[in-house]
Amino acid sequence: MHAPLPRLFIGLALLLILFGTAAAFASEPQHDTHAEEVVHTASSLGQHLPIWSAIPFAGILLSIALFPLFAPVWWHHHYPKVSAFWAVLFAVPFIFIYRGEAVYEVLHIYLADYIPFIILLWGLFTASGGIMIRGTLAGTPVVNLILLVIGTILASWIGTTGASMLLIRPLIRANRFRKVKMHTIIFFIFLVSNIGGSLTPLGDPPLFLGFLHGVPFFWTLSLFPEMLVMSLALLGIYFLLDFILYKREGSPKGDETAQEPLKLEGVHNFLLLGGVMGAVLLSGLWHPGKINVLGVHMSLSAIARDVIIIFVGLLSLWTTKKQLRIDNGFSWFPIKEVAYLFAGIFMTIIPALAMLKAGSEGPLAGLVNFVRDPWHYFWITGTLSSFLDNAPTYLTFFNMALGRLGLTEPQASAILRGLVTGEIAEQFSITLKAISVGAVFFGAVTYIGNAPNFMVRSIAEENKIQMPSFFGFMLWSVGILCPLFIVVTWIFF
Repeated sequence: MHAPLPRLFIGLALLLILFGTAAAFASEPQHDTHAEEVVHTASSLGQHLPIWSAIPFAGILLSIALFPLFAPVWWHHHYPKVSAFWAVLFAVPFIFIYRGEAVYEVLHIYLADYIPFIILLWGLFTASGGIMIRGTLAGTPVVNLILLVIGTILASWIGTTGASMLLIRPLIRANRFRKVKMHTIIFFIFLVSNIGGSLTPLGDPPLFLGFLHGVPFFWTLSLFPEMLVMSLALLGIYFLLDFILYKREGSPKGDETAQEPLKLEGVHNFLLLGGVMGAVLLSGLWHPGKINVLGVHMSLSAIARDVIIIFVGLLSLWTTKKQLRIDNGFSWFPIKEVAYLFAGIFMTIIPALAMLKAGSEGPLAGLVNFVRDPWHYFWITGTLSSFLDNAPTYLTFFNMALGRLGLTEPQASAILRGLVTGEIAEQFSITLKAISVGAVFFGAVTYIGNAPNFMVRSIAEENKIQMPSFFGFMLWSVGILCPLFIVVTWIFF
């Protein structure tokens, strides 16, 4: 069970070290001015790309939505090929027409975004999969509610992925005797896999990206009122729904003769989870410079972070008993599914992100120019984050807000630290709140809105829980979340 992925990540770590060492001898450390070049390159490209260049991105989304519904067995065996098909369909003409510029964009999105994304998910997935709650948990409405509350709180501190992977299996085991379970998994995705990650940069990637661009680490705690309103509303709706369904089932309690006291095993993996989050934090606080890796300027701290996470994940595998992972229902399929599908998504998403970064000069100028007020930022950032990568979407509108208000990143940081006050400071603060909660909250609208959504769904289906299709899930999310988003808009923005 442990063989394929550890070898993959050992090789990945060696490649990172090899590239880093070779590049260090080949080039001098780079400075932050290159970030401006990257943004300029993407903006320039986005000005020329036609709208129809996003068709492969739409194609892979529709494939994820429709194939599991109409050809589930075929999809289960061939989804990597489908992902590769759409990626190649976009990449070949893109590279043929734009040549060096296109090659750079492809290398950049994989080296700077996709590989670190998968490494982080793998590290959290591996370490949390070595923690098991043994004992008898009855899936009553109260027990389920408590698990959702714990997961929502943990998500801001060990990440939405860490909290999701830690608690989804105990939640499934607790509800093994329940006939209707799908709603519990859906609300778990809403709360633990998304909204719970609102309070620190460790919770969700867009907030960490904000931290890298000068947003104070503890500023995101100011998002607590928005998170509290959403969380309390969702927990209340869930408890009422689960209570009704529980009573309809006749209050199932399972085998009363097989009671087992609760016990936590693999607890050393909590320290390893802390190591993963520490590596993430280190990459935001330590700035040793950048190096050239295949033409892409990468931060040495980011490379160090990825190597540390791989080491921590391997350490979890080596120090956790194999039987514990077997008993925990641990398998590699969820992370493999995410890795294959998001490899295609990251490739085909290039034109959509480039057009968005082009702003008023690109094909999406009408949409960009519409965004003025905080509630505009909340809904547009959120809606795009439901389908695009929410981290670059957050950064795009973060930079747009700075430009509209005539602020630099140091000035914005001073405002958020309370060192600068006034009308512009107040306007920027509320706008950034709108961007932040939009990027995080709307990740719950689709399965691809946030990576843990996919993994939670995959684990649930491995445990024979019938989950809704892509559009079926959106019926739940739009029907439940969008009215609450309107309430949040009315109260806060």
